[in-house]
Amino acid sequence: MRAVVFREGSAWAVEDVSTPEPGPGEVRLRLVLTGVCGTDMHLLHGGFIAKFPLIPGHEMVGQVEAVGDDVTELSVGQQVVVDNTIHCGGCRHCRRGQPLFCSSFTSLGCNAPGGFAENVVVQAAKCYPMDTVPAEIAVFSEPLSCAMHGVDVLALAPASDVLVFGAGPTGLLLAQLLRLAGAARVTVAAPSEHKLALAKAYGIESTVRIDRDDPGSAITELHRLATGGFDAIVEATGAVSILDQCPSLTTEGGTILVYGLTNESDLMALRPYEVFSRELTVRGSFAQVHCFDRATAVLGGGRVHTDGMITDRVTLDTFGAALDGLGRSATIKTVVAPNQKELV
Repeated sequence: MRAVVFREGSAWAVEDVSTPEPGPGEVRLRLVLTGVCGTDMHLLHGGFIAKFPLIPGHEMVGQVEAVGDDVTELSVGQQVVVDNTIHCGGCRHCRRGQPLFCSSFTSLGCNAPGGFAENVVVQAAKCYPMDTVPAEIAVFSEPLSCAMHGVDVLALAPASDVLVFGAGPTGLLLAQLLRLAGAARVTVAAPSEHKLALAKAYGIESTVRIDRDDPGSAITELHRLATGGFDAIVEATGAVSILDQCPSLTTEGGTILVYGLTNESDLMALRPYEVFSRELTVRGSFAQVHCFDRATAVLGGGRVHTDGMITDRVTLDTFGAALDGLGRSATIKTVVAPNQKELV
């Protein structure tokens, strides 16, 4: 089969690799669509939990092509989405009910073979049937699951006033989930007018355009919107310049959720006395665990909207355009169609 392979030194290529065979309890999928995520760029450069050589791609929609022994719940031809996380079940964290911190944490597409390939083998138990949902919607299942975990971590109080920095796919999904979680108002701040327009189309109450490198005027506008500060702020851009603005925009007793992926060496400006005296809470959201059933339910039920998010579609042969798109403001979401030679 053909696959994108990341290697040491930020190198990548489309290579011919062995087609995997499913073992007991596993299925082989023929990939229909795989979403491109900002994490993929971090992985290319050896960040996050990259393990080389790596077939990336962790947002997968596929059709069951072959089943291994003992697989009875799935059948050939079914369309499924994949929970790409695997936990050992026996380490200290797993035994304490914290599988996200499993000492052997495996993430398909991050440190194990993923979906920028014609085929992938996954555990049948990690597949969620989505036969009745178009692949262009189903492909958001993994990022929505991660956003769902972020909202769980935030533990939002009812009628909260919430600010979300970022209007990429993650920010747009988070903003909608926060409304479902009971926020009285959600404000989205982002650099791109067309992304903010999409947020409004999804029912987001207020939007503010912000320049990441010179956020001053937008920060003034945000202070005006929430004169006492926001109850919760979700930073979904991974930009430290934006993270540094969060404490001053948060109300006393409020919460800052660090959601966007930064570089490991980045530092955030945070005065301990301010955390102490204003009783601020700073939380992180790493990935997702046990959220796929809820994510697929709200996607299938139309409670979260994704129309208009997919702006670019590529094949394996044009994968370079997908990486380029991660740096373009016009791009919202790129998807890879691994088994298509040409796009129609």
